[in-house]
Amino acid sequence: MRNNLKKLAFLTLPLTLAATHVSAADEVNIYSYRQQFLIQPMLDAFTEETGIKTNVVFAKKGLIERLEHEGKNSPADIVLTSDIGPLYDVVAKGLTQAVHSDVLEENIPAHYRDPDAHWFGLTSRTRLIYASKDRVKPGEIETYEDLTDPKWEGRICTRSGKHTYNLSLIGSMIIHHGEAEAEQWLEGLKANLARKPQGNDRAQVKAVKEGVCDLALGNSYYFGKMLTNDKQPEQKEWANAVNLVFPNQEDRGSHMSISGAALTKYAPNKQAAIQLMEFLSQAKAQSMYAEANFEFPIRPGTKRSALLDEYMGDFKQDNVSLQEIAELRATAARMVDKVGFDN
Repeated sequence: MRNNLKKLAFLTLPLTLAATHVSAADEVNIYSYRQQFLIQPMLDAFTEETGIKTNVVFAKKGLIERLEHEGKNSPADIVLTSDIGPLYDVVAKGLTQAVHSDVLEENIPAHYRDPDAHWFGLTSRTRLIYASKDRVKPGEIETYEDLTDPKWEGRICTRSGKHTYNLSLIGSMIIHHGEAEAEQWLEGLKANLARKPQGNDRAQVKAVKEGVCDLALGNSYYFGKMLTNDKQPEQKEWANAVNLVFPNQEDRGSHMSISGAALTKYAPNKQAAIQLMEFLSQAKAQSMYAEANFEFPIRPGTKRSALLDEYMGDFKQDNVSLQEIAELRATAARMVDKVGFDN
């Protein structure tokens, strides 16, 4: 009961701030789709370095709608997301403003930021194929396109096609192959599923360990989370049951996505918020991201975690514009419905 009350108080914080019009130059208010424990170390380092306090409101969903409802009275300065989809959505709704920063432009490659400077990537990850060590030979699958090979019939697991991670992957397939071929690919993938799409990315790797399927789609950072999970050691067994396949290394490279940030349209602490965005793009915070969440730093030349170096060495990355992928999410969602992928 006490935990529920704390959670309720935390989630109602924005409305309280909006009602009292709290604003101070020495603080930044953050609406975050990223779990607070993941980003808190970087925020603490920012406060220690600058003296600027950070206030975080975390929710799995509904923050964009809340920001829209609050309008000019919103206390939020920054929106943090765990994928390009929500970043694109908050910009498309007119809830952000451009940030013209030499620091951000220098630290963040062009394909990982909005051409109009409304959103910026902070970390990257790839959508891997997790392959059973026991039942899939090394080199037996090498591309996303290979997932439609009839030999994989009844052998593939994935989460919902409508999840933002998969919508981004489908969007990339549309860019590289055109809508008609991408639809055929999705139909072929559906035909090879071992079960109805369900669960999160870790659940797919668990299913491989349990023999439900032999291949699974999942984001790369989950491997590190499972392999180091002392609280749920069974997840270490899941991770040790699979090999990591970085698709399409002989052509375009593996599909990449990001976590990112955007400055809200009516940010009451604009300069402090930009200062935080710049801090998160620099070497110190980028290295902390890599260690804390097993993600790839976006800033070129930043040291990765030892685990990433051991299991995910250099690999070819697809450098297609994430803005283009985000613009195709609605098309991808309609395609999921058309082929009945989640049915």
